[in-house]
Amino acid sequence: QVQLVESGGGLVQAGDSLRLSCAASGRTFSMYAMGWFRQAPGREREFVAAIRWSDAYTSYADSVKGRFTISRDNAKKTVSLQMNSLKPEDTAVYYCAAGSRAWGSLKSMYDYWGQGTQVTVSS
Repeated sequence: QVQLVESGGGLVQAGDSLRLSCAASGRTFSMYAMGWFRQAPGREREFVAAIRWSDAYTSYADSVKGRFTISRDNAKKTVSLQMNSLKPEDTAVYYCAAGSRAWGSLKSMYDYWGQGTQVTVSS
């Protein structure tokens, strides 16, 4: 089992920046990739970004490309999401996820999920 705990959410204004962090514990040696997803009220949970643990290869949703950056700290077993130029449409609960078998933009690729952290961007 892998436990994930997110932190760093909050209320910001459009154009501001925010940094989310996710701390992993437990059987972290089994992790192949980690990702961030988000879910706005009344909408499906959607892919934001992912990073492959071995070589830090990254992937982003088109909606956040150029504004968000995912990174990982191998020693601390944390993954971060730096969010710049935030927009009201970025408002959502952000979830950290970890996968042991594959990586990518599909929710089914991830085995473990955090509890989520709220990000609210006001206009």
